[in-house]
Amino acid sequence: MSFETRAGELQERWSGDFGADQIGRFNGPPPVLVIMHGEGSSAGRIGQLLQRRGHALDVRKPRFGDKLPGTLERHAGVVVFGGPMSCNDPDDYLKREIDFIGVALKQRKPFLGVCLGGQMLAKHLGATVGRHPEGKVEIGYHPLQGTAAGAVFGPWPERVYQWHSEGFELPSGCTRLASGSVFENQAFAYDRCLALQFHPEITYTLVNRWTCGAKDWVGKDGAQERATQLDEHLINSTVVSNWLDRMLGAWLNAQVLAA
Repeated sequence: MSFETRAGELQERWSGDFGADQIGRFNGPPPVLVIMHGEGSSAGRIGQLLQRRGHALDVRKPRFGDKLPGTLERHAGVVVFGGPMSCNDPDDYLKREIDFIGVALKQRKPFLGVCLGGQMLAKHLGATVGRHPEGKVEIGYHPLQGTAAGAVFGPWPERVYQWHSEGFELPSGCTRLASGSVFENQAFAYDRCLALQFHPEITYTLVNRWTCGAKDWVGKDGAQERATQLDEHLINSTVVSNWLDRMLGAWLNAQVLAA
């Protein structure tokens, strides 16, 4: 049985909505709060690697009525994943999630925002999130370049998986960690918080799933064909996974941190 298959089984077994009493009885490392936006969303490789370190996943989906905890004292950190919505949408659950970032900041807990989650962090910190001025998107594998400040994670992957039509400006007081040629700001750090515009959690299964129902995106400026995305994943996945493993270790141990 492969590591990915085994980790997927553990994710099914260990993920859930933890009450305070349940968290207090957990004997391993504290769980990581995971916020998702789809009924069938997956934490992908991020979830697998966190679980390999012994962290259970406390999965919450405020979009579907889940409550967010009032404190993060018993969590190791927070990961907010992506979704098809915009952080500029007026939905109450999005406003609650953006406000909740303040809990992580106040308690100085590691926070990781992926795609939409990174845009939420940028918005919480006062930056603008919006579409590319020329209407471009990034869908599929696109070039990435780490900055000098980003070297804390070692060499960054040269190509990473993207799926977005909006991007974030760099908030005041934050440090850019990686950049791209279409959407310049690809990663930034603020205190113990990290925002990524791209999707390092992606697996072959997720690429296959996401691209199956993506006819509306085909033909947009910056969108790769489905076959190209699958081929590129086979080429780039190992490098991205190794980088992600290093990054999560630094993130959990507060080695990232800028500002």
